[in-house]
Amino acid sequence: MTSDLSPRLAAIVDALPLEPGMRVLEIGCGPGAAARAVAARIGGGHVLAIDRSAKAISQARAACAAEIADGRLSLRQVAAEELELLPGEARYDLAFAVRVGALDGRHPRAGELARRRIAAALTPTGRLFIDGGDPLRELPLRA
Repeated sequence: MTSDLSPRLAAIVDALPLEPGMRVLEIGCGPGAAARAVAARIGGGHVLAIDRSAKAISQARAACAAEIADGRLSLRQVAAEELELLPGEARYDLAFAVRVGALDGRHPRAGELARRRIAAALTPTGRLFIDGGDPLRELPLRA
């Protein structure tokens, strides 16, 4: 299911420790290619893909229409540093981000806020992965 991904994005999705039934949060989803690939791998799970850009969310809504209709994927226009779960929304098992400045060190203040918000959206054992490793690295969320 990673055939429509670039080799780099395919390697990132392949490296995620995904399991059937997981709830996965993608931060900075862009047009939704990775979110679709993750949704295909987690069976009865769910992907919430967020992006601060209205244009990206619009592109993802079109590209992910089948997954959205099936209830396997949802989209939200929000910056990571402003993310809050909706009332009654279950927490996520895993989060990942690719080329997100708030998490890769380009915007340290936003990164501090984003990590707190992401930690609050994850289960107590939830993990956050970002690009920049081989191909991923895990960011610690809790001290």
